Formats: sequence, structure tokens, C-alpha cells
Amino acid sequence: MNKNQSLPWDHPRFRSWIAVARACQLMQQSLTRSLADLDIKPPHLDILVNLYRFEGISQQELARKLLVGRSNMSMLLPQMEKRGLIERRDDARDKRVLRLYLTVEGRRMTEAAMAIQTDLIERTLSDEPIEQCMATATSMERIIGVLLQDLRDED
Repeated sequence: MNKNQSLPWDHPRFRSWIAVARACQLMQQSLTRSLADLDIKPPHLDILVNLYRFEGISQQELARKLLVGRSNMSMLLPQMEKRGLIERRDDARDKRVLRLYLTVEGRRMTEAAMAIQTDLIERTLSDEPIEQCMATATSMERIIGVLLQDLRDED
């Protein structure tokens, strides 16, 4: 590379990309530590929160929302079912489809975990003005849209 060409880290967009990636990684690490007393990890929380919001969602719909493969779901769901956090029920109309529901214990766990996550978010972002939080969210949502479109184009 000649000295007139700039390096990737010299570009503002590269710096932004790296900052987002690092913040995401550190937030995941902090969330993992914060959830340790509940004996769940962020992927479990993602499942629990989605079942809390979308009771009766199918395994396939859940995998699509979480951007993970069905094999990943196949590993996590039985663990959570064994712990009594979720239950799988046959779909009334299509016996090939399993619907997912929180148990009473799963709902209690989800509410406790959401409180921990909300506290972490508040502590982390409390100095950020709401307008900046909304601008960041809008920017990230646009990036998510671009990346999802790239994935669809590859399929």
C-alpha cells in the first residue's frame, strides 16, 4: 500500500463499525456476568423474551426472529424445557408445528432477567441524551436492514 492510500482504520465508517462491534461484544460480556446468578446466558434470555412477547410462536418463527439456525434452537430449547422454563405444544391445525410457551417459572425467570438487562442498559446509557439513543437506534436499524437484505440476496 503506498503512502497516499489510507488504511481502513483511518476512515470514519470503519471506526464506527469497530466501535459498534466492540460495544456489542462488551455488552454481551456484561450481560452474561449479570445473568450468571439466574444460571442463564444471553441466548436463553433472547428466547425467553421472545416467548414473553410472542406467546405460542413456532420454533421456526423464533429461529428466524433470532437470526439463528434451527440446529441452534434444537440445542437450547430442550435444555430450557428440562429446566421447566418453557414448554412445547403441538399446533392445533398443523401437527408438524410445535408452539412454544413460557411456564410459570419461565415467566418469573424472564421478568427477573429483563429487570437485570434493563438495569444494565440504564447504567450503560444513562449519560446519553434520549435523542442520541434514538439516532443510534435508527442508524443501527438501517444497518440491520442492509445486512438482512444481503443475507436474502445470498439465499
